[in-house]
Amino acid sequence: MACLNRLRFLITFQRFEHVNNFISKPRSRNFVSHSRFASGRSFTFHNKGMNDACHYKAAEGNCRRFCSVTANRLCWKCGSSAELFFCSSCKVIQPPIDNTNYFCILNCEQKFSLDIQKLQRTFIELQRSLHPDNFSQKSSKEQEFSETQSALVNKAYRTLQKPLSRAIYMLELQGVLLEDGTDATADPCFLREVMEVNESLAETQNQDEVDAIGQSVRGKLKDLIDQMNSSLNKGDLLTAKGLLVRMKYFTNIEEKVKKRITERW
Repeated sequence: MACLNRLRFLITFQRFEHVNNFISKPRSRNFVSHSRFASGRSFTFHNKGMNDACHYKAAEGNCRRFCSVTANRLCWKCGSSAELFFCSSCKVIQPPIDNTNYFCILNCEQKFSLDIQKLQRTFIELQRSLHPDNFSQKSSKEQEFSETQSALVNKAYRTLQKPLSRAIYMLELQGVLLEDGTDATADPCFLREVMEVNESLAETQNQDEVDAIGQSVRGKLKDLIDQMNSSLNKGDLLTAKGLLVRMKYFTNIEEKVKKRITERW
């Protein structure tokens, strides 16, 4: 009975607030995205989740890449065709476009398996150009656009950087949201396993045991990430949604392990 009560407590009260920030309304769908890299090579892919067409190109004199909207995007200042971040003619910064796809912003194919180092490099390149410090002597409108564009790039990077938030976002693009109460529908055996791991972590004062729990959890997360990648590649959204619930639990435990290790030092 005590075990059952603990299980009910886990289902009812355990929440993951750091994850919920990534859950929002589904993006618009049916887009065609076209990417052009500095090498000149380009490709086109069809998918859901964005209401504009975009391509990337190298800026003159440097290696920075910017996402361009090709459909009726005009500069607010000079009226020329404008890219996602800057005007192609007068180079003035542009206002953000609602519901811009994060993969487009950070020059990524829309897939679960990403090159995180490349993602980070793109993020740094964009922030070097968009950061508000660069616009302190510009007009108030340009300063405002810089702040909103920089914040958008930050949000896109935070979302795509981690496997859990990336999976949530990709399912969201397909119109699949994690509703309240989804955790309660998870496999009771799995929930029992999670409860036991949480209890072991909470009770132990042995750092070797904490490390062992962390290693075990990382192994389980790696397996779940591999399964998630396979499910999303096959378009099996139902399986992906179930895997997402498991990833949430083990990611939460991983954060607790990291906190215990930090406290040790």
